[in-house]
Amino acid sequence: MSRRITITVPSLSLGGAEGVAAMMANHWAAEGDQVTLITLDSAETDTFKLVPEVQRFALDVMHDSGNLFQAVVNNRRRVQKLRSAITESKPDVVISLTDRMNVLTLLAAGKSRYSVIVSERSDPRHHPMGRVWSFLRKRTYPLAAAVVVQTRGVADFCRTWLPATHIEVIPNAVPAPRSSGIPVVTEEIVKARPASHVVLGMGRLSYEKGFDLLIDAFSRLAAKYPDWKLRILGEGPMRESLQATIDQRGLQDRIELAGWVADPERALDQGDLFVLPSRYEGFPNALLQAMSRGLPCISFYCESGPADIAREGLPVGLVPAGNVSELTERMQESMLDETVRLETALQSLQVKQRFSQERYFQSWDQLIEQTLTGRET
Repeated sequence: MSRRITITVPSLSLGGAEGVAAMMANHWAAEGDQVTLITLDSAETDTFKLVPEVQRFALDVMHDSGNLFQAVVNNRRRVQKLRSAITESKPDVVISLTDRMNVLTLLAAGKSRYSVIVSERSDPRHHPMGRVWSFLRKRTYPLAAAVVVQTRGVADFCRTWLPATHIEVIPNAVPAPRSSGIPVVTEEIVKARPASHVVLGMGRLSYEKGFDLLIDAFSRLAAKYPDWKLRILGEGPMRESLQATIDQRGLQDRIELAGWVADPERALDQGDLFVLPSRYEGFPNALLQAMSRGLPCISFYCESGPADIAREGLPVGLVPAGNVSELTERMQESMLDETVRLETALQSLQVKQRFSQERYFQSWDQLIEQTLTGRET
């Protein structure tokens, strides 16, 4: 039987949560469900595409607030617009992604008859929301039919302040390519791939993603390994400061801020090594993507995410969080040993089975079924 599913997310521009929202909408629409996707932002900022079967509401209420009073007014307007759009979509269930969006969606839902499932996309132990938003999260999350998190560690943390709320652990799946024609990487392709001597990083250019630490680590190796380069894929608020650091160190020809790319798979296929230098994570799509393309990967040990992937028996080279010296040493070891890089790259391909979209949507469909059944009883 067709379900009416409404998905709320701040925008469809760039980030991991936005890509997941588009993937979910497209998948369920292809399965015959009636899907609506609502964003606070306008459609002009979209970088992820939706299939025509997905109904789209772009509310265009993502305006900055100059002061507290304006913030209250703007958020009240967002809640009202969100409530109207959700009501118009006539959902059986609403799925919200990202912390502040979750709060707004639960406020918009109020005492409505439909169920709301909220999804935490980062690690709330480390990702600051601000005092007011944190207060609102603790007041509104108990109203959710379920809270979805990506790791057991985050689930345990949430249970300390949500003792009566159903909390479900559903880790990310390897993201599907955005474009058709992206080849599946096989062991044969990895073995035949010529050395590029390119270290890759990918993600939003923001503080928590730690690209300043990766640039620091590569800078320590640059003179010793003149045939290697660092390429960072992504955009964000730290672009200017990161570029200034690169310029100050005279490494403009060795370190490239490549910007946002439409098909990250093609860019990843050009690398020899992938590094995730995040200070904290939820469950990194970038790391899953890199492993699925047959790249050996190094990551800081975040309390949530990379370590969970490694616990599945996958070859993530974990380094103590924030330790640039150890990151430099681990990168050097990998850069020196082509044989180990190849062995690790081949093992990395197993990520496609461990974190498949099939398993991901089985978990989500089961949760939605439980939620709808529980509402009827």
